[in-house]
Amino acid sequence: MTEKIARFFRDNAPATPCLVVDLDVVAENYAKLNGALPDSKIYYAVKANPAPEILSLLVSMGSSFDTASVQEIQYCLEAGATPDRISFGNTIKKASDIRTAHGLGVDLFAFDSIEELEKIAANAPGARVFCRILTSGEGADWPLSRKFGCEPAMARELLLKAAAMDVVPYGLSFHVGSQQRDVGQWDLALATCAALFRDLEEQGVVLRMVNLGGGFPTRYLKDVPTSQQYGEAINESLRQHFGNRIPETIIEPGRGMVGNAGVIQSEVVLISRKSANDDRRWVYLDIGKFGGLAETMDEAIKYPIVTDRDGDSAEPVIIAGPTCDSADVLYEKADYRLPSSLAIGDRVSILATGAYTTTYSAVNFNGFAPLKAYYI
Repeated sequence: MTEKIARFFRDNAPATPCLVVDLDVVAENYAKLNGALPDSKIYYAVKANPAPEILSLLVSMGSSFDTASVQEIQYCLEAGATPDRISFGNTIKKASDIRTAHGLGVDLFAFDSIEELEKIAANAPGARVFCRILTSGEGADWPLSRKFGCEPAMARELLLKAAAMDVVPYGLSFHVGSQQRDVGQWDLALATCAALFRDLEEQGVVLRMVNLGGGFPTRYLKDVPTSQQYGEAINESLRQHFGNRIPETIIEPGRGMVGNAGVIQSEVVLISRKSANDDRRWVYLDIGKFGGLAETMDEAIKYPIVTDRDGDSAEPVIIAGPTCDSADVLYEKADYRLPSSLAIGDRVSILATGAYTTTYSAVNFNGFAPLKAYYI
């Protein structure tokens, strides 16, 4: 937690649950990534946190934007981004949304199937297209395999077909999985991309761009490599596989851009046991899976949790949310320990929650309001 956020909580005592994001941290994250991969264009993944304050800041710093919907495109335009700085990176789009985006000036579209390619050609004639290939997602805390992408052999055929359609076959993309802590995971995907580049060039289709995706992590309970370490590993793979013909590259940081910039403050609603000899207390917070902590599903993302009573003796706990849904349990398998002195009404801080929290917050499940956020 930055001193700026801590001071905001002290001075304002906002109602809980709420998220507070330090925009200075976002700016620092952008600068570090830009410095680590200076030859790659940054396309911020808007889905991580589409707050106008974040988008306006990133526009001013020169960022481009990866969007998943027409509404996200509108957010970027309203924040001052020009259409040439926006990619429609979702591989699952309505024909009407493709047509609307193209009408707004967007001309960079993702696809991973012939059906999607045909929709783009019909509704965004002349647009640049890039095909997403499958990756294993190995090493990622939040894998993104199976639903998105196609096998490299299919990508080859699709790009050959694109060359005969009213679109420009522009490049390839992949995603090594969100919260990817293995800097080497980009290497295999880049080897595959380089082979496809050479093969397609022999067939008369010259690609220009590789979208390296996201995956850049936030520190939760475990240390993560630095931006510089990711940059060095990726640049080495590019040189190894593309030689002196390195293509244009773009990256799509989301979590790595805003994750560590935010802190959620929550109140303890209830502490109880299920039996007289229960060896773990249940700690119920006023935020849960449906209030913004959806990434605790399967306990994939393990947020650091701190309290004003840290330093007292601690004991194992099960941490759950406030809703009348049995799935609203955050951590039961993971070894979370909270102070034995923790009491009902105490406030706890959930760190590194700047990404994928407000956007996952339900509108009115059980009558709970969406997660309130402050940007400072």
